[in-house]
Amino acid sequence: MEWLFQLPVLMFSVVVHEFCHGWVASVCGDDTAERAGRLTLDPAAHVDPFGTIFMPMLCVLTGNPMFGWAKPVPINSKQMKDPRRDAIRVALVGPLANVVLAFGAAILFKVVSVIPGVGVETRGLWLEVILFTATLNLFLAFFNLLPVHPLDGSKVLGGVLAQPLAKLYNRHIPYGGFIILVMLVTGMLGAIVMPAIRVTLDIWGWIGLLG
Repeated sequence: MEWLFQLPVLMFSVVVHEFCHGWVASVCGDDTAERAGRLTLDPAAHVDPFGTIFMPMLCVLTGNPMFGWAKPVPINSKQMKDPRRDAIRVALVGPLANVVLAFGAAILFKVVSVIPGVGVETRGLWLEVILFTATLNLFLAFFNLLPVHPLDGSKVLGGVLAQPLAKLYNRHIPYGGFIILVMLVTGMLGAIVMPAIRVTLDIWGWIGLLG
């Protein structure tokens, strides 16, 4: 029954991720997300049939860790004040938002672990939920930073490369989804992302947040 608390955490995390994309784009001059009704924290506006319904349910049925995504917020970099740099800022803010959520969860973990008057079972349940929140958001952050289309990392790398290199790099775009699937099936995705998560959690534990 862990999915009863994991699913709301996943939904909140991916919605914040997409909202931040739209918000920064708006600040940079692109109102596409706002006009599309996506500049909101209402989960209904961000539901992706596959990413936020089918994939989480598949995780529940197969016993895999909860995972999914929200419908990408529409962005038009041509409307931005500085299309090249602003597009990079918009791409980075999504993963950054997840890191902030994860760090906030780590702080909350420390608070709940020392707050008096909480039963052992209740405290244990809350700590489990909070640790899942931190871990999930770190996964979302590091996963989205991978330089594979359509992930945010591909937009960052494509934006910083010189034009000839960017043109060459962007040739992988039609195959991005397939590349991610291969990485997932072969275990390469976990081999790349999980060490970064463990190091981050270990650092937060070392400074006393997750101890």
